[in-house]
Amino acid sequence: MRSLLFLFLLCAICTAEAQILNAESLRKVTDTSGFSGSISASLALKRNVNDFVTISSDIHLQYKMNKHLVLFKNDIAFQKIEGQDFDNSFIIHFRYNYRFHDRIAWEVFLQGQYNKINLIDYRRLAGIGPRFKLTTSEKYKFYLGILAMYEHEKVTDGITPIQEDIRGSSYLSFSLYPTDNITIISTTYYQPRIDKFSDYRISSQSSLLVMLFKNFALNTSYTFTYDVFPAVGIPNSQYDFSTGLTYSFD
Repeated sequence: MRSLLFLFLLCAICTAEAQILNAESLRKVTDTSGFSGSISASLALKRNVNDFVTISSDIHLQYKMNKHLVLFKNDIAFQKIEGQDFDNSFIIHFRYNYRFHDRIAWEVFLQGQYNKINLIDYRRLAGIGPRFKLTTSEKYKFYLGILAMYEHEKVTDGITPIQEDIRGSSYLSFSLYPTDNITIISTTYYQPRIDKFSDYRISSQSSLLVMLFKNFALNTSYTFTYDVFPAVGIPNSQYDFSTGLTYSFD
């Protein structure tokens, strides 16, 4: 319990800045029914010319029973500089899978998002579609998802009107298990507007997890995103590199 509390307070990876959530990173491979997941959090205090305070938390829960799989993620980050909010963000994500075939599942998801630095006042998503398992090996797994989603978004650039669109949300994901202690996960998303394919987003995330000891892993991730039409003043492409410790449980 003491080690869990220590990790919860001091060591984390927070990915709330990502504009497209990598849902594949939430899935925990397990053959048993019931709950599993991971918890991480961090507190950082820094003083140089200014005072910095950063607090973040990342909670992931998964419930599996027979052909049913439920995923939940709550990812929050707050940063203050000299008492002023600078980079606040959160993502709440819910996803349900029903596997009606050994290699095909039906997915439904809901997501809410806020990101101050990217001028996203809110982004609400609801999606549905099939997910295909392309391989049968336990050493490497490839998946393809072909979903459609409704998006309701408001940005605070003072120019862009509220957006209500139907987008595709296709993804290709693979997981590699070269050894018992190493996992490599990579997922690439493509999200075009159905009525305007020139308006699209691309996101790619690759993660390396190295088990240090039971339930504790070193997690290193690189994320790249590209948005053809972001909020005014926000760059089209962004990247994020993060590393830290994650506690997982069954």
